[in-house]
Amino acid sequence: MITDPQVLDFIARTEAAYPPEANGASAADNRRFYDAMCAVFRAPRPPGLPVQDRRIGGVPCRIYGADIPVAVVYVHGGGFVVGGLDSHDDVCAEIADATGLQVVAVDYRLAPEHRWPAQIADVQAVWDALDRPAVIAGDSAGGLLAAALCLSRRGARQPLGQVLVYPGLGGDGSAPSYRENAEAPLLRTEDLAGYHAALHGEGPVDPLAHPLQADSLAGLAPAFVVTADVDPLRDDGRDYVRRLRAEGVAAHWRNEPELPHGYLRARRHSDRARRSFQAILAAIQRFAGPPR
Repeated sequence: MITDPQVLDFIARTEAAYPPEANGASAADNRRFYDAMCAVFRAPRPPGLPVQDRRIGGVPCRIYGADIPVAVVYVHGGGFVVGGLDSHDDVCAEIADATGLQVVAVDYRLAPEHRWPAQIADVQAVWDALDRPAVIAGDSAGGLLAAALCLSRRGARQPLGQVLVYPGLGGDGSAPSYRENAEAPLLRTEDLAGYHAALHGEGPVDPLAHPLQADSLAGLAPAFVVTADVDPLRDDGRDYVRRLRAEGVAAHWRNEPELPHGYLRARRHSDRARRSFQAILAAIQRFAGPPR
């Protein structure tokens, strides 16, 4: 399914540090593998970019860029089990530098030490304490949290837009991508069950954790959803956009051929990933509007 040599090289380099079995390891071992993999691809921050760590709404955050009237709230991926401020540091820094917007990265609590709804509660706390309009963006698990934030604040202050990158949105597993990409590189369908169990345990699942299964998506922020074609979660993004459009919400779906889950880290090594990242930056800027 993937023939692009740049993408194949990215997959090989990723799996050398983060082998497929890491997804099924203990949380501690999974994080150790994941952090090592992130270090392989982490790029230096743009020179002169202001960065500070502080709490917003009681939640640890990292702030990139100048204090301006519009922000981007970024929610990192990692299956709700791995990742943090350092794992997506370079991505957030590049978003701030390229768009001129201030980026607020949220260090939400991780599972299994903290079950749902701790994660969305942290994102909500940051959102409610933010004193300016903002775009919300997130990749993978962070994409679900971004969509869940929009759902939870329907009828209240919505983001200027939601930018979701290869999100898992609570699909029921019946969509074709779960079968077609069951053994996809970097994320397999079987891995999703393990992350789901870590997040929810044996308890009932909050409907907010499954945006695709919400009764209504009407009234949510406009959306730009980008998916990786070689990813079991691909059709979650497609179906979310279809539902948003059917309920009167402006939404755009962009699917990336030959790219796997997690390809944001390939943006400096793969032409395909770089073009996708540029489209993501453009979407953020469109939602944020002209400089204020």
